[in-house]
Amino acid sequence: MIPAVLICAVSIVLMIACVLFFPKLKIGKISVSTYWLATLLGAVVLLASGLADVKVFFGALLANTAVNPLKILVLFLSMTLLSVFLDELGFFRFLANAALKRARGGQRRLFLILYLTVSILTVFTSNDVIILSFTPFICYFAKNAKIDPMPYLAGEFVAANTWSMALVIGNPTNIYLATAFGIDFLSYLKVSLVPTLFAGIVSFFALLLLFRKKLATPMESTPEEIPLPDKPLLILGVVHLAVCTVFLAIGSYLHIEMWLVSLIAAVSLFFFALLFSAFRKKPPKEVWGSLKRAPLELIPFILSMFVFIVALSEHGLTQKIAQFFGDDLPVLKYGAASFLSSNIINNIPMSVLFSSVLGYAEGGALLPAVYATIIGSNLGALLTPVGALAGIMWSSILGRNGLKFSYLDFLKMGVLVAIPALLAALGGLSLMLLA
Repeated sequence: MIPAVLICAVSIVLMIACVLFFPKLKIGKISVSTYWLATLLGAVVLLASGLADVKVFFGALLANTAVNPLKILVLFLSMTLLSVFLDELGFFRFLANAALKRARGGQRRLFLILYLTVSILTVFTSNDVIILSFTPFICYFAKNAKIDPMPYLAGEFVAANTWSMALVIGNPTNIYLATAFGIDFLSYLKVSLVPTLFAGIVSFFALLLLFRKKLATPMESTPEEIPLPDKPLLILGVVHLAVCTVFLAIGSYLHIEMWLVSLIAAVSLFFFALLFSAFRKKPPKEVWGSLKRAPLELIPFILSMFVFIVALSEHGLTQKIAQFFGDDLPVLKYGAASFLSSNIINNIPMSVLFSSVLGYAEGGALLPAVYATIIGSNLGALLTPVGALAGIMWSSILGRNGLKFSYLDFLKMGVLVAIPALLAALGGLSLMLLA
């Protein structure tokens, strides 16, 4: 067991080092994320050395089960492409600017509008897409309005990683854990809505308290004029996302798996977008732009992490972790453990590891533990930059815009916002489970 644990631990340490110190590798004009290279190397060593069974790993890839990592990847990538297509059209920037126009010069009002806008969009799209779309825009707007951008950047980041809990499609960790344990779209929503609402309200007021002085200063608001995106393509994108969301909700009643629903929606969207571009005799720049932005590095990353779990499970480590947790107080134990573990190994590896640990939970402890782990995987992103890829991307964008937000600044915000939000969410989950 010790060699397998060491290889996994070293790989994860190297992954975090890559994230913090050299996140990108440039080969000519091509820029490649480095975090997945460390985990891929570790997975290859485990398979080559026999510490992870090759047959078990490939058997899992071919198995017709909810935990099949290929199905989970298809679901996440398809939903990401649906959202990125709208972003390529400038839809999110248009909505953000329209919201800012309603602020009427008051920073608190502006903060509330921005928080609500990000929260609503995150529910139906993805936290990563919203952060990539809104962060540069907020930096630009704040500079133009001569205000401190940090309250709004923090509000955007917190909202995106809090309200991403609401729907199963809001975060790849939701997708992975929910599908691994057969939780369908509506069943997930019935339980997750109240914890998300509790966490969202608490985090909003915690942010207001944290940035109260900065939000009290006057603002010279001059929103730019942004035209409505290409209407035909916008309608096409919104309709596909809406129809996909509806079928995700009713898919379990029709015996259609979520990965298949999202794949059909993505293929249909790009087919009609290409057809429409050909009809107008214009290059399909939105299609190519979306495909270029697809987070394909998650494929080797998730598969590598799955190899780690195969190795750790075969050597009995995940079972020992489950025995250590026990079956009493699953909400508190799994919620706190997943929250803290996300900030040690990142929330996606944590979710893959905990999916195996949760497999040993017994009886009535299983579902509470699964939902608590999902809450921890989302809110863990708020404690430190290492907690999620969203935090890494957010910090990177701030750096490119000349904004300083150190690890300690992030931790200060995390302690004051993330911990109260976590307690509120776990309290809301406990109420839902008692109902």
